[in-house]
Amino acid sequence: MKIDIRSQGITVSDDLREHIERCVNFGLDWAEHDVDRIVVSLSDINGPRGGNDKRCHLRIPLSRMRDVVIEEVACDLQAAIAHAVDRAAGSLERSLSRQREFGPTPVFSAEE
Repeated sequence: MKIDIRSQGITVSDDLREHIERCVNFGLDWAEHDVDRIVVSLSDINGPRGGNDKRCHLRIPLSRMRDVVIEEVACDLQAAIAHAVDRAAGSLERSLSRQREFGPTPVFSAEE
């Protein structure tokens, strides 16, 4: 499972990168056969003003199904990442169980 880390207004240190990889591997390793890649986007909404402004946006592309997309905002970036991964695990589990039970969910384009 490839983890693609993107950031806007946040410097991704080695410690932060390790935290992301540890959280994702711990929370989503059970789905490694179904998930090829995870895109983690980090941003600071308010910049230097502070507050609940650290955003973690996870996107998990799935073949023949809609992507799992989770966004979490918190004061602390590490907390936002951990909460987003927890929520993504639940959403991914529901999507994969639906696929196994009912078949792939059709993905509609905006043109239809």
